[in-house]
Amino acid sequence: MNKQQNILIIGAGLCGSLLALRLGQRGYHVSVFEKRPDLRKEDISAGRSINLAFSNRGNKAMKLVGIEDKVKSLCIPMHGRMIHDEHGNTFQSNYSGRDHEFINSISRGELNALLLDEAEKHKNVDIYFNKKCKSVDFEKTTVLFKDYISKSNFVEDADIIIATDGAGSVMRKSYYLGKKFLFSFSQEYLTHGYKELSILPKENGEYKTHKNALHIWPRGNFMLIALPNLDGSFTVTLFLSYNEGEYNFNNLKSEDRILEFFQKEFPDALALMPNLIDDFLNNPTAPLGTVKCSPWHFKSNTLLMGDAAHAIVPFYGQGMNASFEDVVEFDKVLDKNLKNWEAVFKTYEANRKKDTDAIADLAIDNFHEMKGHVNNYIFQEKRKLEMALEKEFPNDYSSKYSLVTFKEEIGYREAMLRGRAQDKAILNMLSDKEISITDDLKQLLDKVKSATEEILEDDKIAGLKQ
Repeated sequence: MNKQQNILIIGAGLCGSLLALRLGQRGYHVSVFEKRPDLRKEDISAGRSINLAFSNRGNKAMKLVGIEDKVKSLCIPMHGRMIHDEHGNTFQSNYSGRDHEFINSISRGELNALLLDEAEKHKNVDIYFNKKCKSVDFEKTTVLFKDYISKSNFVEDADIIIATDGAGSVMRKSYYLGKKFLFSFSQEYLTHGYKELSILPKENGEYKTHKNALHIWPRGNFMLIALPNLDGSFTVTLFLSYNEGEYNFNNLKSEDRILEFFQKEFPDALALMPNLIDDFLNNPTAPLGTVKCSPWHFKSNTLLMGDAAHAIVPFYGQGMNASFEDVVEFDKVLDKNLKNWEAVFKTYEANRKKDTDAIADLAIDNFHEMKGHVNNYIFQEKRKLEMALEKEFPNDYSSKYSLVTFKEEIGYREAMLRGRAQDKAILNMLSDKEISITDDLKQLLDKVKSATEEILEDDKIAGLKQ
């Protein structure tokens, strides 16, 4: 493709800033328009999504653009889930039996700022803030913007428009409303929403609880999680139904009611959160939804990427990682030197969509696992067994979680199909008492592998695996 063409990116969030950086490195002329102020100059967190889980698929993208070491300095390793029961007892369930496999807590703002800084080092990349996208004419390849500073509207044209403007994508809306081509779109919300809270550091700046874990308080129909920040604090997120159950967001309105809820369900967390009431009443409650759509592109002019194409719920810690992997997969297609942008977009979507659909489904699965299944005895036995297999046979076995999170060389769909088959095999055999954690591990591995392959073959015959 002609690198003298102008590429316009809508949205300077994590995906958009990474894409701008990579396209800038490749020599393209790139203009990025972002509706929010520059987060390097103003606090725009708005009480949500302060930190995120960063893992291998995201790091693959950092290696691609050459900033792996800079990103590593922003990370706090989390080796597993620290489970808190109703009485304040805790136990840690590691993410992998391999010591080198763990996820990281990272500040959304600091990572975004780093990517913006790196993108702006390239003279062929320009980034504009306070410019809200109002609509996209995908036939003329123009975008109507509103300048929040001057209050005026203006039109930008480009050769290519790539929308990385998140789950509420304006360009995706333009696709849908334009009715110029067959466009499929679904948006499904959980009955639960989320609210960001916090555990502040001690007066001396130290952490109030264990630093290197993702803390989780599973309570069946709702849960609380906490991720560490570099300043000694934790970002705490409450996932709760809007209107179901004894306690829900719609009836937690008074200070007394909020305190009653936390005293009953999360007493050890409450002891660490003297700021709870201020956080709860001042921070917004936000919905949790999944977006799927097709096609992601219109001819050779426009493309959706990241959450704009495939927003997911946060329960596999893969939203950011999946968007970063989008850029890696897009870059691979550019390496093919196809004849035009339409061929690039078609090839990219054909390669990628099956995997983004898979991680969307896995994220829903993990929502139910995290809020309840982690307390289930047979689930705990399965995790112990898988940890033992990963530790004893690091090259021969990986759990579903490891396949998704740490095996970045395989796609999400392949990880989902094999991981689900393994889970089914192990849970069936544990329920039928055909296997036990005390069994010889080599024999146990052989049984799990054999049962897994039988399930995969059955799924293939049934048309579930293609």
